[in-house]
Amino acid sequence: MQYIYAFAEDQTLTNTELGGKGANLAEMTRLGLPVPAGFTITTAACQRYLTNGQAECDFLKDDLMKAVQQLEATTHRQLGNPEQPLLVSVRSGAPISMPGMMDTVLNLGLNDQTVEGLAKQTHNPWFAYDCYRRLIQMFGDVVYGIDKSIFEAELTALKRAKQVASDTDLTLADLKQLIQTYQTLYQNADDAQFPQSVTAQLNLAVEAVFKSWLNPRAKTYRRLHQIDAAMGTAVNIQQMVFGNYQGQSGTGVAFTRNPATGEPGLFGEYLLNAQGEDVVAGIRTPEPIATLKAQLPTIYEQFKTLANQLERHYQDMQDMEFTIEAGHLYVLQTRIGKRTPQAAFKIALDLVNEGLIDRQTAILRLKPAMIEGLLHPVFDPQALKQAPLLLTGLPASPGAATGAIYFDAQQAQVAHEAGEKVILVRQETSPEDIDGMVVSQAIVTSRGGMTSHAAVVARGMGCCCVVGCAQLSVDTDQKQADFNGQLLKEGAIISVDGHTGRIYLGALGQQTGKQQAALNTILDWCDAEAPIDVWANAETPKEVATAFEFGAKGLGLVRTEHMFFGPERLFKMREMILADQLSNRQIALAALKELQLADFKAIFELAQDRPCTIRLLDPPLHEFLPQATADQVALATVLQISPAEIKRRIAAKVEVNPMLGHRGSRLAVTYPEIYQMQVLAIIESALAVQVEQGHAVAPKIMLPLIGTAAEMQLLKQQLTATIDTFLAQQAQTIAYQIGTMIEVPRACLVADQIAASADFFSFGTNDLTQMTFGFSRDDIGHFIGAYQEQAILTKDPFQTLDQDGVGALMRIAIQKGRQTKPELSIGVCGEVGGDPSSIAFCQALGVDYVSCSPYRVPSARLAAAQVALQTRV
Repeated sequence: MQYIYAFAEDQTLTNTELGGKGANLAEMTRLGLPVPAGFTITTAACQRYLTNGQAECDFLKDDLMKAVQQLEATTHRQLGNPEQPLLVSVRSGAPISMPGMMDTVLNLGLNDQTVEGLAKQTHNPWFAYDCYRRLIQMFGDVVYGIDKSIFEAELTALKRAKQVASDTDLTLADLKQLIQTYQTLYQNADDAQFPQSVTAQLNLAVEAVFKSWLNPRAKTYRRLHQIDAAMGTAVNIQQMVFGNYQGQSGTGVAFTRNPATGEPGLFGEYLLNAQGEDVVAGIRTPEPIATLKAQLPTIYEQFKTLANQLERHYQDMQDMEFTIEAGHLYVLQTRIGKRTPQAAFKIALDLVNEGLIDRQTAILRLKPAMIEGLLHPVFDPQALKQAPLLLTGLPASPGAATGAIYFDAQQAQVAHEAGEKVILVRQETSPEDIDGMVVSQAIVTSRGGMTSHAAVVARGMGCCCVVGCAQLSVDTDQKQADFNGQLLKEGAIISVDGHTGRIYLGALGQQTGKQQAALNTILDWCDAEAPIDVWANAETPKEVATAFEFGAKGLGLVRTEHMFFGPERLFKMREMILADQLSNRQIALAALKELQLADFKAIFELAQDRPCTIRLLDPPLHEFLPQATADQVALATVLQISPAEIKRRIAAKVEVNPMLGHRGSRLAVTYPEIYQMQVLAIIESALAVQVEQGHAVAPKIMLPLIGTAAEMQLLKQQLTATIDTFLAQQAQTIAYQIGTMIEVPRACLVADQIAASADFFSFGTNDLTQMTFGFSRDDIGHFIGAYQEQAILTKDPFQTLDQDGVGALMRIAIQKGRQTKPELSIGVCGEVGGDPSSIAFCQALGVDYVSCSPYRVPSARLAAAQVALQTRV
């Protein structure tokens, strides 16, 4: 099996085999771009290495040496030759981009002899020894696991002793002294030595990159982005070009469009006299790419032309890494650029308008999760006017966040687990900080630019981020930071505005972000593609208005129990529940009906002609009753009965297992007057809106927890009689339906019988999942983490539909229900209605609509369209 391919080799391998970086290097080489020569070790080699229990890469060594010899012939240099030394970079390259999560070694091939050869060849000894000290430091970190901060501490100590501010101010003698110090660190740390054999360097570096696929930060990143752990990483060996060579040398990272806003035009940063890691690690704050036009105009125009060529070739925004060596431009990498949700939608729309892609491609490129990020909160403008500004940095990723500051990832994680909202504040972040970054509301760094590690990772996570805060000084030892003269200790509260880069002292009020024109346009395209509709779960007028603003086609679940928790309503509800006879219960119900009339009318006025599904009272009655003695005494006083009698009546309502007890339609079997009151309130309010506003109001009345055909038949007859009697008295008609929420496993198995009386089905996947698994949805948080860590379950079944179990029951119910009624309307109103993979499954089952919370409606619309498009392929 061939494991190694030169960039220039004629082959048809894809990202899966070559990794994204390797495939793009090969493609750019074929396009004739200035790419330093090199070769790629495929992901198959990594998979074999990891499968063999991380045995040594012996199977690869002969092929690796042959590939090196071909590279030597191409470059007219030799690895380890002091006269004409070949230096290479060894970089990871996963099939799906994982920026900064795996390891890299630069300047490989230097030792005590070749460094002298490089100095003579370039007539620049300082440059040669600067490369050498960088290699020793990076090799120690990546290969031997020596903490890079140990090397940085020695570098900082030397600069302090020499009274210089920058690395470039050190002398050649200083660098040689530093190299000796660095080599000693190996012995102190692990009783090892920096290898003088360049072949050993190469073999160890390749193995280290393979191992980095399994490092904690890479695992975390894959889990967050749902990347298959079996893919493995490729390794790219490439001739070094040097941005730290002389004055007209430098390195940079640039995007063909702004990754934060989506605006077209070059966006990026560069550093003169630097290597690539200096930019992405955020160690030095770079210059904006526009400045390059003034410093090196010819290089700038050449790069601009290459950037446009790459974007048109790949038909998407590109993230490019480049190096300038002695006035010559080289492209080291291109990949599809990470971007904020705001930028993603604008770029997709712009590319369609520019004719580079079609609408279907644009839809498929976007991710439903982006939309929730698109509606990022912003700070209340009034609060901002009074807020004390601490400092301003670069707005790397939008959003508004308030939290307690922590200065290392581990402490941030501990604070998060204790329930705090955390903001991670660092000089610069590194891939090792990923666990702390994931739990943070915002990330703030004193160093780095818009393409630093913090910026790139935060944008990918949709996390608020501000970088390059020059007036911020972080002291991790003392657990404090100086914010432009304001000293703040760990735990202090700040507010971070990722839209403007401003950081404020204290907590600020927030507002929900507003939809953008690009999002609305693309969602309209989605609706034209999707065969399944998206409805919303909402019960207050504000939620209903939001749902329709976000494009919901109807209301799939209006819960009525939430309407009874206001102070006046709660008292009437308690009076009804604790009534000792029917006449007293009906008095309380009459008062509740007047309140429900106003509720339903407000909802129908907003729904207009759209379908509106109202679920009748569902929870156990004890949830409405007071538990505190003082509250019970107060209720007894108002009801003019003794506290002892109140206690007795409350005790009579207590159940051992209330979620499986006297709730849902079981209430209507024992107390039919409750549901009769509710349906009258529904029909009266619907009729009022129909008459007053002329809308064809179509209420869908849903009975919860039906488990038998007899239950459905009995309640349908009772409620139909109540409604029809009222309509006859009013000499009016209205198109209403009475159906059921399928949430009891037995209902799935006898769905054909239930469908004889039901006008529609709607799956309540929360209760159906709870009863199928026997998991309490309120308590699953205590153990779901352990189940996922041990791969017992890969996802929380209350968030993503369990297709094998719950899904099998749904399939039975749909088949049986439509055997009885072929045109039976079927929906899903559990929160899985907003989950992309669940939507795909529901569409395959023939479900007519999914319903989810208002803020998940836009992402569900996108997911539904993507499912339809992928099905057609």
